[in-house]
Amino acid sequence: MKKITFLLSCFLFLAINLLQAQEKEETSKFNIIGYGGIGYGIVENNNQPNYNLNSNNGEILLNYKLNQKFGVATGIGFNELSGNGFNSAGNFYHERSLLKIPALVTLNAKIAENIKIVGNLGFYTQTIIKDEYRFLNNTQKDIYEGWNFGAQIGLGFLYELFDNFYAGINLNSQSDFNKFKTAKNAVINDKQKIKSQNSIGIMFFVNL
Repeated sequence: MKKITFLLSCFLFLAINLLQAQEKEETSKFNIIGYGGIGYGIVENNNQPNYNLNSNNGEILLNYKLNQKFGVATGIGFNELSGNGFNSAGNFYHERSLLKIPALVTLNAKIAENIKIVGNLGFYTQTIIKDEYRFLNNTQKDIYEGWNFGAQIGLGFLYELFDNFYAGINLNSQSDFNKFKTAKNAVINDKQKIKSQNSIGIMFFVNL
């Protein structure tokens, strides 16, 4: 959660400084989009019971406008998952952090004078940067490893707070395609993915 808060704080600081130096008329084909939210995900395992995890996530994207409504975007995201579950090794508390790189098609359209919708649809790849299972008598780290891929969709409803700076709420959903594998010599031998992850949060949008 600290990483996501820091990420959004940096974005907000950058956005304010950029806005102080820009004219009202849009002259650039680039936007910055940032959002963060809370939600939950369903962990699907091959050989072990499924379980739910709470999610704190955030992304910062650089969007290139193809025309007035559509664009393409990429950036970086963090996802922190936590919650209780159990497997053949016992009951546990699970914490996982992931680094995510998305590739998205974006929608940017005004629906009123000061209100716009911002949507995204596309794919991502992500890797585990922290993975910790706390059992009753021990803690196991880095049980799962590697990269996986998935698809995501998001929709934000934003209000123009001042020239070329919008803020509002965002809904986001994603699902992994393939599964992470357990590392060699792990306490279990299995594969898993996040079957479904949904979140709600805040979004910022800046015209450069």
